[in-house]
Amino acid sequence: MDFPFAFDGVQMSPQFAKFREQEPVARVVLPAGDPVWLVTRHADVRAVLSDQRFSRAAAEAPGAPKLGPFSPSPQTMLGMDPPDHTRLRRMVSRAFTRTRLEELRPVMRAEAHRLLTAVLEREGQADLLADFALPYSTTGIFELLGIPRADSGPLHVWTPVLFNSRRADGGDPFEKLFAYLREVIADARREDTPRGVIGALLTAHDDEGRLTEDELIHMVLLLVTAGHRSTANAVTTILFHLLTRPGLADRLREQPELVPQAIEEILRYNPFNSLGALPRVALADVELGGVTIRAGDTVLASLGSANHDDDLFADPEIIDIDRQNLNAHYAFGMGIHYCIGAPLARLEMEEAIGHALRMLPPTLRLAVPAEQVPISPLLVGYVVAALPAVW
Repeated sequence: MDFPFAFDGVQMSPQFAKFREQEPVARVVLPAGDPVWLVTRHADVRAVLSDQRFSRAAAEAPGAPKLGPFSPSPQTMLGMDPPDHTRLRRMVSRAFTRTRLEELRPVMRAEAHRLLTAVLEREGQADLLADFALPYSTTGIFELLGIPRADSGPLHVWTPVLFNSRRADGGDPFEKLFAYLREVIADARREDTPRGVIGALLTAHDDEGRLTEDELIHMVLLLVTAGHRSTANAVTTILFHLLTRPGLADRLREQPELVPQAIEEILRYNPFNSLGALPRVALADVELGGVTIRAGDTVLASLGSANHDDDLFADPEIIDIDRQNLNAHYAFGMGIHYCIGAPLARLEMEEAIGHALRMLPPTLRLAVPAEQVPISPLLVGYVVAALPAVW
């Protein structure tokens, strides 16, 4: 069977549920013709992501099956295994301090208020991605990293195509972004006291010394691309689901303390995150879900499917913010590659959604039917490409 499955823009493909029930570890074929194993049950996905016999580094080797023409560089943490991954993860974790994140909260609060005030001046219509979520997330990651916000323009052009699974128009957007980030890092080096995470990474060291120039550039590349577009996508997705469920939005306006758990549940439910995990290659024969995965086979562990597994989540196809196991979802991954920016993303989403519910009128609604909201394919799923709204 061909993979990715067809997506109607509203609900996750029913093929995932069929596989979870009938063939939880199944052979599928990628667009380039490569056969891979698709893992769909929550327990099996957890097994893959926590077992070091499944390698991310091997999946980035030349000739290994890829989801698209562009994939994360093997020089970023996303393409590494221990011990290389362990070293880099430890060094960047020291830069993501709780204090640094909490210092960002008032900045994001003010930015949400500023952007939504501008949205309300648009005479009853706006694109909540372009006018709110995208510039909002840009402020967050640039402020955290210590990059001047005036430099954000190139990101809006380059990051949308970096992980597009069906992009095949030639050229490598990473090259332009690398050049841009080299300039950013060079500017930071010239400062007496470089600020933000970039400043912390410039001085970070361990028993093996400091980050090399290539390691630093690839680390900042990963943080910028993930922290910029991923948060914008998440905020837009949450707004989409609130706009298509006015009763839920009304409840959150009346009980704003429920916003954090609503965010967790929508992240779990999110049908746009149909894959969610990057490929891994088996380093040895592994028994999983009743089949033998041979050494050298490529495996896709679907986070989105795991999040819809009714063995763990009752009625997974509905949004229920009162679930008792809200935090059992894998929207941020799990294991050694769990999203290092998850605390930042949660902070930004809470401020963005909380302000949107307070400031935007209850009459806010989609400007088009839900199934006509434009979507675009990404390397690991889909994303809302625009969120036209009226009030």
